Amino acid sequence: MESSNTKALMEVEVDDDGRIKRTGNVLTASTHIVTVVVGAGVLALAWALAQLGWIAGIAVMLTFSAISILTYSLVADCYRFPDPITGKRNYTYMQAVKAYLGGTMHVICGSIQYGKLAGITVGYTITSATSLVAIEKAICFHKRGHEKAYCEFSYNPFMIGFGILQVFLSQIPNFHELTWLSTIAAITSFGYAFIASGLSLSVIVSGKGKGTSITGIEIGAELSAEDKIWRVFSSLGNIALASTYATVIYDIMDTLKSHPPENKQMKKANVIGITAMTILFLLCSCLGYAAFGDQTPGNIFTAFYEPFWLVALGNVCVVIHMIGAYQVMGQPFFRIVEMGANLKWPDSDFINKEHPIKISNVTLNFNLFRLIWRTIFVILATILAMAMPFFSEILSLLGAIGFWPLVVFFPIKMHIAQKHITKLSFKWCMLHLLSFMCFLISVAAIVGSIHGISKDLHKYKIFQYKQ
Repeated sequence: MESSNTKALMEVEVDDDGRIKRTGNVLTASTHIVTVVVGAGVLALAWALAQLGWIAGIAVMLTFSAISILTYSLVADCYRFPDPITGKRNYTYMQAVKAYLGGTMHVICGSIQYGKLAGITVGYTITSATSLVAIEKAICFHKRGHEKAYCEFSYNPFMIGFGILQVFLSQIPNFHELTWLSTIAAITSFGYAFIASGLSLSVIVSGKGKGTSITGIEIGAELSAEDKIWRVFSSLGNIALASTYATVIYDIMDTLKSHPPENKQMKKANVIGITAMTILFLLCSCLGYAAFGDQTPGNIFTAFYEPFWLVALGNVCVVIHMIGAYQVMGQPFFRIVEMGANLKWPDSDFINKEHPIKISNVTLNFNLFRLIWRTIFVILATILAMAMPFFSEILSLLGAIGFWPLVVFFPIKMHIAQKHITKLSFKWCMLHLLSFMCFLISVAAIVGSIHGISKDLHKYKIFQYKQ
């Protein structure tokens, strides 16, 4: 009888792969998606719309959203191999690519995916510092007035403070324990998106809105045709970054309970998350562009100083969101390194042993390798952010690098392999045409982003950026 009870208990506590039973659902998955996509990128979308204009800008955002819904549904079907419902789980994007496409593709995918994840943590550090500086400037202008006040602040202290906080948060063991932080981050993301939209609307209603154009910023004395092209390319990268969460999709899926099937739950979460994303993106970008026209800044919040309490609240929401989003994006990177170390040195206590520490009634697990390596990672990310705090261009480059391979190429290739789609059939041709078009967009965005960063590097001294 005791043996029977023990067996029943184990069936309740573990999943089909022997791991602790997953409890995630469509709602928690949607929350993770919103935390990732409604992030740093949304603040740069008004600037992107200003470069592209009303027609092209809105069309590009809607197109990227439609592509994302399609390709992420393909990715969801590849969580298990070979059958999308009963097959073996792929815990990471890399594992799925290896299962369906082989070892070479697996290495390429991993290099892009985890390079982008590491880069995004740098971008989030920059974003948090930008918002903290905006708070300081709003308070400064409120106290001293806008006319004669000297209100410039270094980014460095804020980046260091953000980095110190992330050192502590990075000790959260894994993605499964991030739900509370992700939920807070998702709520604040809606908060600052609506505040930014409301502030932009107040500018428009007051009659102070700047002129806009169907084709974006006009070519003229202040903008050459060449610069216009570079900005358009960079804008594509900004929109690409804002609409992608491929780097963490399998980490999100790996939190879902087995019934109903994970792929069906994830497809629903994709639609919910991307729909919410698209509505917020259009709201923030359209109102921001209508308010500031050609003068729309790279981070829309930096354009506001009054009412200072509302500006400060909005930027506080941005910072809180960046705190959570940093971990949502960082945990998959932490996991892959720690999985590799575990495979390399399976008997090492330094790498694998957990040291329980009891604080009051709570027991926390402490691991030496996790403490040291994650701390080093956060320090390096913070130093890179201090060296190159160029908000729009950095985000654009990260988005451009990851969009085509992770959101389009690998999902399509895995889908073709899984469904055994006949070469040169109509569906095969249409999927490859979509992939090629997205490839051209990514190349253009990468070139534009690199051009923008090179200009900024000549303009500013590293580690000495002020605003």
